[in-house]
Amino acid sequence: MALSNNVIGAINFVAMLLSIPVIGAGIWLATEPDNSCVKILQWPVIILGMLILKVALAGHLVPSRAYLEYRLDDFSGWLRRRVHSSYKWDRIRGCLSSSNTCAELNQSYHMAQDFFNAHISPLQSGCCKPPTECGYTFVNPTYWISPINIAADMDCLKWNNDQNQLCYNCDSCKAGLLANLKREWRRADVILLITLIALICVYLIGCCAFRNAKTEDLFRRYKQGYT
Repeated sequence: MALSNNVIGAINFVAMLLSIPVIGAGIWLATEPDNSCVKILQWPVIILGMLILKVALAGHLVPSRAYLEYRLDDFSGWLRRRVHSSYKWDRIRGCLSSSNTCAELNQSYHMAQDFFNAHISPLQSGCCKPPTECGYTFVNPTYWISPINIAADMDCLKWNNDQNQLCYNCDSCKAGLLANLKREWRRADVILLITLIALICVYLIGCCAFRNAKTEDLFRRYKQGYT
């Protein structure tokens, strides 16, 4: 009986330890610099993180570019509604414009080819530059010369070289933000999945220990009845 109690105590201790990576994953998601502007979306979205694990990270290859570009239509209706709300997006946009997300690109890439070969984040790809199909000419990562005939895509018309506007009103920015979140979820979900498997194993052992303890207790009482 004492041995089984010790096993149960050890299992409870292990379960407590396994809760640490779960808590850590949540804190990590909440403190990621790229996610600092989306706390208003984060908690209801994290709940769905495990469900989204099975969904591939959206992203489209662009000719002569190392980075991917993102489209809002590639995401589920539920996720699109989270960023379509003007109230929520105005707050996110204000946070993005006051952050260094785009400004740091100007410090890192001075030549067009260096920028085109860069593996920038989905958020930077969607918010800090116009979509490639618009045909803008590179001056620096956040300043582009408009073509004579702008493509029909509405994001091409929304681009603005004002450093407080850029493509923050573009659908590509909303798509980049969602892609950025999904990338972080996938990393956190690996930790959560491993922890979940470990917890299942721990509690299976706990069930066996509890059953053995009950059996020993019944056997002890049975023996006492005959002495």
